[in-house]
Amino acid sequence: MNKPIRRVAIFCMVLILALMVRVNWVQGVQAAAWASNEHNKRNQYDRYAHPRGNIIVGGQPITRSDFVNGLRYKYKRGWNDAEMYAPITGYSSQAFGNSQLESLEDGLLSGSDSRLFFRNTLDMLTGEQRQGGDVVTTIDPKAQKAAFDGLAGKKGAAVAIDPRTGAILALVSAPSYDPGKFAGTGAEDTKAYNDYLKNPDKPMANRALRETYPPGSTFKLVTAAAAFENNVYKNVDDQTQTPNPYILPNTRTELKNESDTEPCENATVKVGMDYSCNTVFGKIGAELGKDKMRTQAEKFGFNDDKVDVPIRATASVFPKGSDQAGTALDSIGQHDTRATPLQMAMVASAIANNGTLMQPYLVAQERASNLEVISNHTEKQYGQAISPATAQKLQQLMESVVQNGTGKKAKIPGLTVGGKTGTAQHGQDNSGLPYAWFVSYAKGADNKMVAVAVVVEDGAAQRNEISGGSLAAPIARSVMEAVLTK
Repeated sequence: MNKPIRRVAIFCMVLILALMVRVNWVQGVQAAAWASNEHNKRNQYDRYAHPRGNIIVGGQPITRSDFVNGLRYKYKRGWNDAEMYAPITGYSSQAFGNSQLESLEDGLLSGSDSRLFFRNTLDMLTGEQRQGGDVVTTIDPKAQKAAFDGLAGKKGAAVAIDPRTGAILALVSAPSYDPGKFAGTGAEDTKAYNDYLKNPDKPMANRALRETYPPGSTFKLVTAAAAFENNVYKNVDDQTQTPNPYILPNTRTELKNESDTEPCENATVKVGMDYSCNTVFGKIGAELGKDKMRTQAEKFGFNDDKVDVPIRATASVFPKGSDQAGTALDSIGQHDTRATPLQMAMVASAIANNGTLMQPYLVAQERASNLEVISNHTEKQYGQAISPATAQKLQQLMESVVQNGTGKKAKIPGLTVGGKTGTAQHGQDNSGLPYAWFVSYAKGADNKMVAVAVVVEDGAAQRNEISGGSLAAPIARSVMEAVLTK
């Protein structure tokens, strides 16, 4: 072989070797990266090439896969009672992607989860159509409907939790949206999606998990907890040394109560809670100081930006930098204190459960299409928010609020009910319509229990008629009834 031919042969061999190395590198090392690349449309087409698994509530699917036999998409996602469950399921859109459980559980629902490998292989060998797995939620359909109906025509949210386990029994955000209206790729889907985004009422916002509000007087439960835990007071009937009005520390600003006729001057802790006295709990917070108040708030979950249910909730906030006057206002749920409805349901849950706060969760079980269980949720303790002794004192306070104070509309015959109302001011110079809160729990004879938080924003009533007791308490009552009564 002459020299030029030998050189050409060697060069060709190098090219072939380089090609083999490159092919193996792409198919072996980079395969997963290319497969998951956001520009790889085949993943999107494959997601809707077979029936998607379902999200289950109360043993029944609230989702479905509609056969459309399109050019690229064979199936399209559909929902039952779409608006009621949208804050839980989220959307699964061929044009706009996924959200909420539809996103977090996409691998299982689409059938691409590695835990479904043997099931998918068996289906391939037997010629069965591939199908995604199911996600079984903790939602109680009766509680969900009660909350959804209660918030009809309003803006707000409701969350119900089983205090013993942390299972979320209801999660509603209003107004809501229908994810089925933009599940496809047509012009009407795009219009529906953009209309929802432009809607000033923000129907696609998850108010239960991702909107924070000033919690108003419902936060006085946390302040009372801090007072008992730090031995400022030992019993609910201990008298406070509270002037009326109370001058905020280092200022000339008066902190007043809702009415001058309320018995807040030198009130006991119990009377202060019954009448929701700002002066009593503002003074307690100022005297405890921001550090002790923040420590107690954080034991309930405030300032934690990693509360996943598994949908990640926005962190509720008890501020770190307030001066003493600001801490007084923070301690009555105003100023810079912010909370999600989930957070305030966690507060009520810990109190009802004798101080033990369980990690809230929304997914009870994952299973394959043949109902084989892939995973079961393991209940976890978030922490010990307060001692059992303090929890029992707070239970006395909350039950007195329902029996004697501002929460009478939450009474349920045959059940033990505790609650706390809140009317939170907001806006520039408090110019916005108040937010109406109610935080509560109910217990049945069999020790079954439920904790509920409801917030109604911008109520339709006149400003002086907006209160947690009138707007939010009846909604909470209906949810507690749905869970605990037959």
